[in-house]
This record gives sequence, structure tokens and C-alpha cells, in this order.
Amino acid sequence: MRAQRLQGLGASVFTEMDNLKLELQAQGKDLINLSIGSPDRAPSLDVRKVLSDAVMDGSQYGYTLTRGTKEFRESCTNWYQQRFGVRLDSETEVLPLMGSQDGLAHIFLALIDPGEMALIPDPGYPIYTAGLVLAGGQKVSLPLLEENNFLPKLDDVDPEVARKTKLMILNYPNNPTAAVASLEFFNQVVKFAQTYDIVVCHDVAYSELAFDGYRPISFLQSEEAKAVGVEFHSLSKTYNFAGARLGFVVGNAEIIEALSELKSNIDYGVFGPVLKAGSYALNTHQPQVEETRATYQKRRDVWIQGCAEAGWKMSIPKGSMFIWAPVPTKQDSLTFAIELAREAGVIVVPGVGFGEHGEGFVRIALVQEEDVLREAVRRVQEFLSRKD
Repeated sequence: MRAQRLQGLGASVFTEMDNLKLELQAQGKDLINLSIGSPDRAPSLDVRKVLSDAVMDGSQYGYTLTRGTKEFRESCTNWYQQRFGVRLDSETEVLPLMGSQDGLAHIFLALIDPGEMALIPDPGYPIYTAGLVLAGGQKVSLPLLEENNFLPKLDDVDPEVARKTKLMILNYPNNPTAAVASLEFFNQVVKFAQTYDIVVCHDVAYSELAFDGYRPISFLQSEEAKAVGVEFHSLSKTYNFAGARLGFVVGNAEIIEALSELKSNIDYGVFGPVLKAGSYALNTHQPQVEETRATYQKRRDVWIQGCAEAGWKMSIPKGSMFIWAPVPTKQDSLTFAIELAREAGVIVVPGVGFGEHGEGFVRIALVQEEDVLREAVRRVQEFLSRKD
């Protein structure tokens, strides 16, 4: 009954961890879930007021169409100009999305024909592989290794493979590794893309979750980047819009037109009140961004300091809502994560779930309040003390 294309989607590690969580919950075990990167905070009250007022407006219940509203597109371009100093045409270089994952999933259907190759980061967010599989494309892994600060070595890509590659996915600040990228790196990416005629899709969902004064940059700040690619943004993390499903893609007009054409045959766009609230947030609500950023930085410090006391050392991330930590025991990542869940009631994601190069690490999502994280740390400390 099931289509054969679904066979390639089997995220067995995630399924196994989900089943384990359900099993432990059924047993009545008290769990602290640090696995899914779903923000635990809500949008600010004034953003929610804009949303609720729009919801009560009877004129807001028609189709918004794929391109959304002029108001939202202009808010995106204004925010982009202020944040990154990059100018965009709101008519041709911006497209609203039902969350950035919507665009990341569909970009492959818009650009990749069956059998065509795409460079996919490993470890990487699972939708990159899933979208490619659904389009019938061929995956070429782009290893992200610790010795290279989890940046791909583009010079290591076989030139014959590069010549056959149509699309490349990048993501900085990175999920799951929390690594960041420089303008120098993006300049290399643009040159690589121009040399081999490759479309670059940069996922920058975590651009506003950065710490210690660090400010992530946009791929489009690299000269000529707009000629080779696009960038996907999300309001989920920046403004806690996760359930409202709102993001946008900006950059190369031809690529955006292709994605828009595909989506016009699939859906009718984002709900109008969500676009209104998103536009308001982009235009006026930067104080909440600072508050959210400070909250995640405090959570980061609670986790890292507490684990260090137990002898579990890990890199201090500059951005994202994740910590990418080496497995502190002589176990593979899945075995460690299962034992941590069973014995300590703390749920993390085994690194192997993000690709073979994720083995040896686990991902921790900072999606609980500080007091809950402190309890999670206490449990980790007890768990590791029994491993000595």
C-alpha cells in the first residue's frame, strides 16, 4: 500500500527514541525531554494581541495565495536590510513559507529531477535528506567534522561529483552541531557554486539565537551570493512562532519563482492573521529577541557548567538552541542515549540520527526552563558517577 519513496525516509534512530519515550511514560517515569528543538516560550503579549485582533477580523478568512501579502514581504525586506545590510526586491526575491521546513522540503521538488545529485551535510537536519529522497534525487554526503569546526571541506569534494551536482544545502548556525560560519567561508561557497554551477540553499533558522555578543551573518552578504542561491529563515525560533508556522525564503529570483510555482500547485499560503503578526514582529519587536537570546544563553551555561562538574566536557556554542556534546562514556551514541533515558529520565538525541558522521555525539536541545535544566544536570551527574 505504501509508496516506495517512503522507504528512504526511515529515521530509525528517531523512531526508536520516540518509542522508548512512550514506553517510559507508560511506566510512569518522570522524563525531562531535551530532544526536540521546539521552543517552550510563547510570542510576546503584543504580538499575540495583533494575532488575536486579526483572527477576529472576518475579512481574514479568504485564501492569501502562495506569495502572501505585500505587507509581510516588505517587512522581510526591511528586516533583512536592517539586520544584514542586504537589499531585496519584495516582489521577486521574497516568498513567505509555512515555516522554513516547508520551503526546505519543497525546494528539492522544485529544482531536482529524479537521479540528480545534491550535496547534503552530514550530520545534518533530517529534512534535507527527506526532501531529496521524496524528489528522487541522489544524496552526496558533505562531511562536517570536528577537526574542521564542522564546516565542509569543499576542496575534498570530487570534481567529477561536483560537476554532476545540482544543489547544495548549508546551515549556519548549525543544527545539530551548533557550529557557525564566517564570511570568508561563504565567499568560498560562492566560488565553488559558480565553478560547478550549483544552487546553494542556506538554512539560517538560528540567525538570531547567538550568544556572548556574536552576531551570525547571512550567506547573502557574500558578494554574488544572490546569483547562486537562496536563504531560508524561520520565525519559529526568533519570535517563538513554532506552532504558527511562518518563515520565508529570500535571494535568487529564479529559484524563488520555481519554488513559488511548485507551492501554488500544493497550497494556498499562510493564514492572513499569522502574516500580520509576523510582519508586526519583524517590524517592531526586537526587544523580545534580546530577551530570548539571553534566556538561551543562561540555559546553555547552566547545562555546560553542570556537566563539566561531572567531567563531561563539551564545546560552548556561539549560536543555535542546541549543544553538540561528545558521548562521555565508552558507548555508541544510541546506546548512551537509551541508557540516559532509562536510568536518568533525560531524553537527548543520538548523533547518529543526523548521519553517520554524527556518531560519537549527542544533541541536547535547550528547551526547558533553568530549574528543569538544573534537575536534568543533577540526574546526568548521578548517571555519570555510576559509570565511573
